[in-house]
Amino acid sequence: MCTTYFWRASNMPGDTKVTVYCGPLSWFEEQLGKQADESLLDIVYARDEARRLFKIIAPAHNESELDDLQPKRPKRMVAQSSDYASLSEHVITNFAGLIRSINPKHVHLHNPPAHALAQLQRAFPATVLKRYEYPAVTRETLIHFRDGFADHLVGQATVMQKLLAALYPLTTARQAKPVVLMFYGPSGVGKTETAQFINGLLGGTLMRKQFSMFHNDKFASYLFGGTHSEPSFAHDLLDRESGVILIDEFDKANPVFHSAFYQLFDSGIFEDKNYSVHLGPSLIICTSNYGSEKEIRDAFGDALYSRFDSLIGFQPLSRDEIIRVIDKLAEDRFVKLTQDEEKQLDLGDLKSLLYPLADKSSNVRKLGKTVDELISLILVRSLLDEPQSTGVASTNAG
Repeated sequence: MCTTYFWRASNMPGDTKVTVYCGPLSWFEEQLGKQADESLLDIVYARDEARRLFKIIAPAHNESELDDLQPKRPKRMVAQSSDYASLSEHVITNFAGLIRSINPKHVHLHNPPAHALAQLQRAFPATVLKRYEYPAVTRETLIHFRDGFADHLVGQATVMQKLLAALYPLTTARQAKPVVLMFYGPSGVGKTETAQFINGLLGGTLMRKQFSMFHNDKFASYLFGGTHSEPSFAHDLLDRESGVILIDEFDKANPVFHSAFYQLFDSGIFEDKNYSVHLGPSLIICTSNYGSEKEIRDAFGDALYSRFDSLIGFQPLSRDEIIRVIDKLAEDRFVKLTQDEEKQLDLGDLKSLLYPLADKSSNVRKLGKTVDELISLILVRSLLDEPQSTGVASTNAG
């Protein structure tokens, strides 16, 4: 049986209300509430499918029959930031036209590309723009940071004092741009952990980018923008949940890309071909393995070096500090064991096996992996009724 479809342009009331949300997806979903939504992508796919199915006009039918065949006007249409990647370039370049042709009563858009937003603001002058307010650093944040620092990081007393001074401007109303910090020093002494600790005081999932992973041609499009469907740093900034941004191993990025960060560090604005981001008073932490401020200045040049608000050096741990780290790692792991597992381990013996590492490694991250490996080795040997050997940890000192 062949079905005949009818299609004609609808008489649009032109009263579409547009609201644009700039911020994390979780907040966008909270703003929407539990009302029924229609997805922009579902509507676009249905329209495309309809165009493939019918191109027949039947003049003999009366107006009421044609009206019955028209698609219903969406009451509330929604698009998430990930949806735009599924739309073709020509649709994005005429995004306002797409919205007008669909003619929803209300449209709620999450982090649309800058070109699409500009079109909407011209076509729908009453467009409402809402921005997520990220948790701010307060006096209470500084107190919690000071009081909890020693529980999260061994040693690095000067780091705590310099960080308190660096974070203070974020507690004032006059700070309108990000505070940009450079953490430098050897691997595994607490740079990343400190950033995670600060973020934990403010809440939200830490935005962490590891620049050592970007060593190909795609890094340029990631920073400066490629097609709107490609991943980008600006898009990730818009979608982030936290006011803390961690750029790990910042020194691993090719110097040709340093200029991409000038405006971001100066004013908190980052723009690429597709997106524009205004950070406001947030915290940007970059890390590197340089050993001194002079090394940083020589590597980055004055143009980038001068844009860091503070450079905070992390020192290698002393033997006594490493012993304290081992104690803490062993105790933290031990309390997470089941009762049956605890019966197979003696905490004092575990620490004794690990102490020789204090003379061989100061990398806390590697120490943590060694503790896990040693505990697993003891437990599996117990499970298989194999004899335990001593000095297990010394073979993993690295």
